[in-house]
Amino acid sequence: MTWLEHSVLVDVDAPVEHVWALWSDLEQMPRWMKWIDSVTILPENPDLSRWKLASGGFEFSWLSRITKLTPHQIIQWESVDGLPNRGAIRFYDRKGKSTVKLTVAYSIPTLIGQLMDNLFLGRVVESTIQADLNRFRDYAMTTQTTPPET
Repeated sequence: MTWLEHSVLVDVDAPVEHVWALWSDLEQMPRWMKWIDSVTILPENPDLSRWKLASGGFEFSWLSRITKLTPHQIIQWESVDGLPNRGAIRFYDRKGKSTVKLTVAYSIPTLIGQLMDNLFLGRVVESTIQADLNRFRDYAMTTQTTPPET
């Protein structure tokens, strides 16, 4: 197996508290992540969630565990079954604005990696997760409440 890792970031014109509140509600992920079909938090253990990825006729699912959670700073995870993956979403407070950095790593069989050319696969994955972060930015900005004028 070969592990591939990708990182992307986006600036969001919204406070880190708002950005954190949206992203930490994992079941809302399909609103901005194109390939994520569903996320379900397990009621018996809120650190575990079942993810389903679906696109172009293929489907994968996995169980993920939150390994580190620091409010307004980081959510780190790793899969515990299914599609092997791990990563982190980091939040940076920019005084009323935010920067969000997503790092995703996934394992693929070495032979598949060689056949698909890691550089091509990497470009596809990075452009996809960058588009997801851009959709998240737009979603965060449209869901932000405007403070009343004084």
